[in-house]
Amino acid sequence: VKPAARTPSLPNSHGISPSQQPSHVLVVDATCPGWASTCSVLSEALENVLCLACGLAGPCRVPLLSLYVVQPQQECLLPFTQVKENFARVQACISELRSLPAEGCFPQGVNGVLQAVQDGLQQFKQYSRHTAAGGSTNSSVEITILTSQPSRDMVKQLEKKLQDIDLVSLRRIQVIEVVKRDFLQPEDVEQCVPAEEPSSDMAILGMDIEVQTVEDNVISLEMLFKTWLHDHGTEREQLHLLLPSGGFGHSAAPKNTLMCLKCDLQERLLDPALLLGTSDGPGRAADASSPWHVTAWPSPALHKLRVLKALKSEGVCESVLYGLPFIIKPTSCWQLDWDELETNQHSFHALCHSLLKRKWMLLARQEPQNVGPNWNVVVHPYYVIVPSDSATLLVKAVAIRELLLPSAFPALLAEHPERVRALSSKQSALNNLEVEVAYNPLHLKSNLYKHLKSSLYKPPHRQQPHTSSHKDLCFVPVLQPQSRAKAAVAPLLMAPSPLQTFRPAAAAARRGSCEGSLLPKEYEEFLQ
Repeated sequence: VKPAARTPSLPNSHGISPSQQPSHVLVVDATCPGWASTCSVLSEALENVLCLACGLAGPCRVPLLSLYVVQPQQECLLPFTQVKENFARVQACISELRSLPAEGCFPQGVNGVLQAVQDGLQQFKQYSRHTAAGGSTNSSVEITILTSQPSRDMVKQLEKKLQDIDLVSLRRIQVIEVVKRDFLQPEDVEQCVPAEEPSSDMAILGMDIEVQTVEDNVISLEMLFKTWLHDHGTEREQLHLLLPSGGFGHSAAPKNTLMCLKCDLQERLLDPALLLGTSDGPGRAADASSPWHVTAWPSPALHKLRVLKALKSEGVCESVLYGLPFIIKPTSCWQLDWDELETNQHSFHALCHSLLKRKWMLLARQEPQNVGPNWNVVVHPYYVIVPSDSATLLVKAVAIRELLLPSAFPALLAEHPERVRALSSKQSALNNLEVEVAYNPLHLKSNLYKHLKSSLYKPPHRQQPHTSSHKDLCFVPVLQPQSRAKAAVAPLLMAPSPLQTFRPAAAAARRGSCEGSLLPKEYEEFLQ
C-alpha cells in the first residue's frame, strides 16, 4: 500500500499545549465612583468572553481563572477554576459580581487591591504545587487589575508591595484604568478598544507592569478580555518567511540564496467551525489533518513560507482567496538575543514599506517541515501575503489549479433605452440605503453569545436525599445559582468582609455556609 500524500498546513488549534497559556487572576476594584454602571458592562463583557473560551474546541485558551473583588477588603469570588466544563460555576461567580452593592458604600483605597494581588499569587503557588503531583503544569499567571483610580499611583503602590514577593511564576501585571467618555458617538466606539500594545510600561523588579486606559463600555472591555484568547507562547518563533537575498525580482544575488525573516502568527478571527453547535454537523469541525483548512491558533511547530514571486495588488481576484486570515508580525521570541530581534524587526518593517510603496503582494509556498521516508508525495499549499499601512502583514490561502472550478463571468451589457426604466428603479432603491465609509464588524451582532450561553448552561445538579454521614456530605459539591465556588487550594486568611452588612440575610447565610467548606481536611494536611 502506498503511503498517503502529506500536506503541510498553517497552524491549527489541536497542536498547542494548554500549559503554554497562562492562568489569569482578575482583580476588580469596586470602590470606585460609577461602579453601578461599570459592574453591568464588566459582567456582560466577562461572561461573553468566557462563554467563547468554554465553547471553543481544542485545549482551553483560558485554562485557569480566579476572580477577586475589592470593596474595600479583598474577597475571592472564584478560586482558581478550570474554565472549560465549568461554565455554570463561572456564571454563578458573575451573578454574584452583579449583586455587589453600588458605589458610595466604601471609601477608595489601594490596600485591598494590593492584598488581592498578593493573595492571588499565593493561591496560584499553592495550586501549582498541588496539581504538579498529578502531572499537570500551569507554569505562569497573569494578573489584571480593573480600577478607575489613577493607574500610576497604583503602580507605585504595587512596586512597594511586591518587593519581597516571589514573582517567578508571574508573567505579567496589567493595570487597566476604566474611564468614562460619554461624549463618544457609537461609531467612534472602536477607537476605545485597547490597542495590542500597552499604552505605557513601568519597569518593576525585572518585569514590566502594563498600564492601559479602557473605555467603560461592553465592547472595549470585551476586547480587553479577548486578548486572553490569543496564543501566548513565546518560546520560539512560529514562522520563517524566506525571500531571495538582496531584494525582489531584479536582484543580482543568486536565486538559491535566501534571506529569513523570523515571524509570529496571530489570529484575526476565531474559526466559527471550532465553536460549539455552530456547524451543521461533526464533519464541519476543524480537522488538524485537513490539508486545506487553515484553522485557529499557532502550533509549536515551525512553519516556513518561501516567497516565489511578487504580484500586482490589482491583479489578485478575491474569489481565489479562501480560509481564515493570519497576521504576520516580527517575532518576540525571548530566546533570541536583543540585537537579532532588533535587526529582524527593522528588516520586517522595511519589507512592509517596500510592498506598500510598490503596491505588491507576495506569492509564497509552504515548505515541508521535514520530509521523511514515508512521504510519497508532498502537496504544497500556496499563500498570498498582503501589506497594510501598519507594521504587519496579512497571509491568506490562495487557490491552486487542482481546486479551481470553471466559472463563466458574462460581460456587463451597455445601457440601452429599454433598460433605462429598470435602471432608474434600481438606482432609486440604492439611494435609500445607508452608506458607511468603512465596514466595522463591531456594529453587527449575530446572537452568538446567547446561543453559546444556552448551549453551555447546565442546570445545577440536585442531590438525592440519602442516609449518609455528615463527613461524606462535606465532599459533595453542589452548584447553586449564586453559591461560592469551593477553593481548589487553601486561600490566605482574610479579614471578614464588610460586604456581609450590605447583602440580604439569605445571601449572607448562603455565603457563610460555603466559606465554611473552603478548607476541607485534606488541605489542612497539605498546608502542614
